[in-house]
Amino acid sequence: MRAIETTDLSKHFSSGKIKALDNVTLAVDTGHIFGLLGPNGAGKTTLVKIMLGILNPTSGSATLLEHPLDTIEIKERVGYLPENHRYPDFLKGGEVLDFYARLAGVPARTIENKKKRLLKMVDMHKWESTRIRKYSKGMMQRLGLAQAMVNDPDVLFLDEPTDGVDPFGRKQIRDVLHRVQDVGKTVFLNSHLLSEVEMICDQVAILDKGRLIRTGTVEELTSPSRTFRFQTSGVSPDLLTALKSFSLKIDCEDNYLTATCANQEKLNGIVDVLRKHHVDIKSIVPHKRSLEASFIEILKKDVVAE
Repeated sequence: MRAIETTDLSKHFSSGKIKALDNVTLAVDTGHIFGLLGPNGAGKTTLVKIMLGILNPTSGSATLLEHPLDTIEIKERVGYLPENHRYPDFLKGGEVLDFYARLAGVPARTIENKKKRLLKMVDMHKWESTRIRKYSKGMMQRLGLAQAMVNDPDVLFLDEPTDGVDPFGRKQIRDVLHRVQDVGKTVFLNSHLLSEVEMICDQVAILDKGRLIRTGTVEELTSPSRTFRFQTSGVSPDLLTALKSFSLKIDCEDNYLTATCANQEKLNGIVDVLRKHHVDIKSIVPHKRSLEASFIEILKKDVVAE
């Protein structure tokens, strides 16, 4: 089942002069954690606002859980944590959840138990009776995550959920999102912390200037290059001379060799040369690009293609 689907979705502002979204077509299956990436002004927030019914598209179509976006019942199955969310600072943490649970139509008899369960899930139960004016940015983010889940949504939209959260808090949030995924929920998140996206997302999409320029799994976007790092027992001048015959870019540092190979045959050839020179191979590690490096490379190629 598709949790989110768009077809040729566009949104124009200023009488068509600004194309915030330009024919975006994507699909997210249920039970996935999906990351939407892109530079500032790429159209990420516009896309989320359309999916939530806050904005209407200029053209194209979109569905949530295979229902039209204007279906009232479908809105009850969606949770949302906006970036830079604000709550009345005189409220206590528990009162915030109580208020939003009532707005969401959560049965009154279940609110208290749900509130305590969610606060414990995001490690905020100790501050349930503390006024949020005393909360740090990270505490506000975790409270916001609990608020977004108060109606037990099937699809959870999160805008920069780990912004301002310390490393331990980010780990807690990742654990919570995996628990949400484990029960079949779908998470759709925007984040500038690409290292976080790389650790948690099954699939990602990259937007640039309103256009969808790449989609795929994290593994597909960070697939290993043909660069390998060899740890050896020693590197001699004779060995380097022998390796030159492969016409490879080879860097040497102490007992490490870094070589870029065009194919498996050349990789095997390097291994053969090392063995011929009686070099012990302690490890061969393929170089894997980070999601951040892949993201920057994809954006650069998009600029060149324009």
